[in-house]
Amino acid sequence: MGQEKPKDVILIGAGVLSTTFGTLLKNIEPDWNIKLFERLDQPAIESSNERNNAGTGHAALCELNYTVEQADGSIDVEKAKEINEQFEVSKQFWSYLVKNKEIDNPKAFIHALPHISFVQGEENVDFLKKRFEKLQPLEMFEGIEYTEDHDELRQWIPLMMENRSQDDKVAASKIDYGTDVNFGELTRKLAANLSKHDNADVHYRHEITGFRRLPDNRWEVKVTNLSSGQTEYHIADYIFIGAGGNAIPLLQKTKIPESRNLGGFPISGAFLVCNNPEIVNRHDAKVYGKEPKGTPPMTVPHLDRRYIEGEKSLLFGPFAAIGPKFLKNGSNLDLFKSVNSSNLITLMSSGVKNMSLVKYSIEQVLMKKEDRMKELRRFVPDAKDEDWDLHIAGKRVQVIKDTEEYGRGFIQFGTEVVHSEDHSVIAMLGESPGASVSVSAALEAIEKNFPEYMNTWDERIKKMIPSFGASLIEDADLMKEIRKATDSDLELQ
Repeated sequence: MGQEKPKDVILIGAGVLSTTFGTLLKNIEPDWNIKLFERLDQPAIESSNERNNAGTGHAALCELNYTVEQADGSIDVEKAKEINEQFEVSKQFWSYLVKNKEIDNPKAFIHALPHISFVQGEENVDFLKKRFEKLQPLEMFEGIEYTEDHDELRQWIPLMMENRSQDDKVAASKIDYGTDVNFGELTRKLAANLSKHDNADVHYRHEITGFRRLPDNRWEVKVTNLSSGQTEYHIADYIFIGAGGNAIPLLQKTKIPESRNLGGFPISGAFLVCNNPEIVNRHDAKVYGKEPKGTPPMTVPHLDRRYIEGEKSLLFGPFAAIGPKFLKNGSNLDLFKSVNSSNLITLMSSGVKNMSLVKYSIEQVLMKKEDRMKELRRFVPDAKDEDWDLHIAGKRVQVIKDTEEYGRGFIQFGTEVVHSEDHSVIAMLGESPGASVSVSAALEAIEKNFPEYMNTWDERIKKMIPSFGASLIEDADLMKEIRKATDSDLELQ
């Protein structure tokens, strides 16, 4: 393998997924040639930007949608264990980059912050207690606490308990070793590090406009230089599409069979933001609630302490909004252009199956500030209108596909890898927990699409991610050892 000609790889999009994949590949095969193309003038402008995402290090410590109540009343925690392991994998990679001075100052992108689950009402309190009892014996969730006591809750979440009726039936669970992650800053660090590499070039204001398969099975990629207006052609052995909401239209342009019967439903997020220091300093946690009945997982309300550019703020939401753009800086024609003969029935079937989601999204669009403040006051009873402003966040495009299990028009919540049969085209689709598990997603793409290299790459990957090939779910001692080391490297104690 080492004697063959270095491969040419094109990365599309300068978000957290492309920069993570490129950084991994650069460390595994430093002689390979990497070109990254981004149509905007900087990295992390779209969904990876810290003002366009909720910033949670999704580790299933407090997100209740990863612990689902079954028909018999039991709590399934398998997804929570999987997400927790994936976030620990991300921390290992970031730790490696910090130790090897590929990125600096971890406090610029990650902070320790308690993660708390908070519920209201008898039914939800019963659910949270059962969830706590199921998680408490697991080493991954060591130290989890639970309380229904108002006095103790005032210690945990004083802002949320002030002037709350003593008759309110509430409960919370807490884990102190959660994090707040600034994925925008992390992405900028990854992009800057990638651009310094001898065999990597990062191009901004370059838009991918077409693909052509060559007789030798490589790809010719048509690129428009938006600064000069000139058209360029670049050759690649592998194409990685990590372009957020625009990944589906780009995948469709490749015309690979895997792009058929695939569509997307764009959703905008909106948050209420508070920058009043007097209020911000009284809430030092990420607090997730329970999604309203009949609504999708992305509707889980949460009140988060954020760290952005050295400033602290509070963020509450999300409030959904719908619109045809696939990117915040996209076109109102994005959705319509993505509809074709192969996915029309898929999209129509999804609309029929998910009328409750469509209805919910329309209701959210019609909400006024007073309606949003009413939702906030379920979390913060004393919230005042003048302290909170509405902020429109980034776009999320939910993947819609046909599956054997769920039939036509299934909406996929989560991050998904789609690749061509010959592994020359790799696309990352979907959303949350997206950025938090970006390293696991990139590793999945590498394992699935470069099988002939894995015997050589296995040890190289383990140098960056010591748990690679092992299970942090099954091996509690390894999990504790790695968590202790990464927390130290990332200054999270």
